[in-house]
Formats: sequence, C-alpha cells, structure tokens
Amino acid sequence: MDLTTGRLVLRPWSPHEITAVLDGDHLAHWAPDFPAEGDHVIAGLLAGQADGYGHRLIVERESGLVVGSIGLFWPPNEGTLEIGYGVVPSRRGRGYASEATRALVEFALGLPGVHTVHADVEPSNPASVRVLEKAGLRPIMVRYAT
Repeated sequence: MDLTTGRLVLRPWSPHEITAVLDGDHLAHWAPDFPAEGDHVIAGLLAGQADGYGHRLIVERESGLVVGSIGLFWPPNEGTLEIGYGVVPSRRGRGYASEATRALVEFALGLPGVHTVHADVEPSNPASVRVLEKAGLRPIMVRYAT
C-alpha cells in the first residue's frame, strides 16, 4: 500500500528495483544520486523476501523521482518497531525525511499491536535528531547500572 503526503509517495520497492540496486544499475526514475549506501544494504535485506509492511521508497510527487528510502524493521518486538530513513544528498534540506517519517510512524501506530516506534540516532548527527523531532518523536534516555 502506498502512503501519500503533501509532497511525497512512500511505496514498496519492486523486485526490479531491488535487483537494479544490487546489480549497480541506475533506473530512469531515480534521482541521479540514488541509491545511497544504506539503500544497498536494504536492497540486500529485501532480496528474495516478501517485505510486508516494512521498507518503502521515497518518491518526490512533483518529479516522480525516487529520492530516498524509509522502513520499518519488521516484526514488532513487544509492540515496538524501529524506523530508519535516508534521503539522497541532492534532496536534503527540504523536509522530506521528516515528512516521510511522520507518515510512516502514523501508519505504524495504526497497525495491530504496535504502540511505539523508535529510531536509533547518534547525538553527533544533529540533522537526523531534528528529523525525528520534527516527525514527532522524542528522545528517551536509557541508563544501565550495576
């Protein structure tokens, strides 16, 4: 199922796109700098699997170009899903990552048994921290002690 926002469409990867990434091909409907390194990792995970809810391409509605990817790491663990995302450098700074993250979080929280969506981000990556904040996620600190 596609998810549509004001400027984006989040749609599942096609088998052809997975193969193209893994083979190092570049498709006409991709931004010039797609795929990024993380997209190669995701394509490898998706190869030969039925993806279900998880990973989607981020498509710019105006141009029709794939400009990144976003995903839920399935299945939920005790009602919690992890989200990850990436937008190619040529499209960063436009709010696409926050827009896509907000849409996928909303979708995930509507799934049966899912009550939490989280992301792991390095505090030294303030752009990614801001993406998550703009998407409505909040930081949670967990401390372990002996």
